Amino acid sequence: MVSDVDRRWLREAVETSRLCVPSKTAYAVGAVIVSADGREISRGHSRDQGPVVHAEQSALMRLGASAGDLSGATMYSSMEPCTSRRSAPATCCDLIIAAGIGRVVLALPEPPTFVKCVGIAMLSGVGIEVVTVPELAAEVMAINAALLEVPAIPGTAEAT
Repeated sequence: MVSDVDRRWLREAVETSRLCVPSKTAYAVGAVIVSADGREISRGHSRDQGPVVHAEQSALMRLGASAGDLSGATMYSSMEPCTSRRSAPATCCDLIIAAGIGRVVLALPEPPTFVKCVGIAMLSGVGIEVVTVPELAAEVMAINAALLEVPAIPGTAEAT
């Protein structure tokens, strides 16, 4: 179930994604972690702590080892957490699972531009509640429009 509180924090994650350094090979994603009692405890965005750092990874890195019990926490991410990457040994889904976060709210399933992502299924499969808020998906797509445009194929109707 999507609450007004979920919408508010997910909008924060979407707004945070606007801070990303543009990339031709990676999406602009924002993430906010909120504690069980409704306080923001961390946030991050793609490439904020290095050229290959993902938003969810950044937010978790900021928490550090003293994060404590995150089973009641919610990770708000503008896009589905990754399940495949070449730039690090652990995916964002791996990191979320290892951190013990109990709930993930996202706006847009990851488009298949770069890889086939199965984050929703992976997180759900280990008992993490996953909520999608499709009403914010168009905004996330607009932020990432340069990566989502499909060039016309010469000789087709789209190319004319």
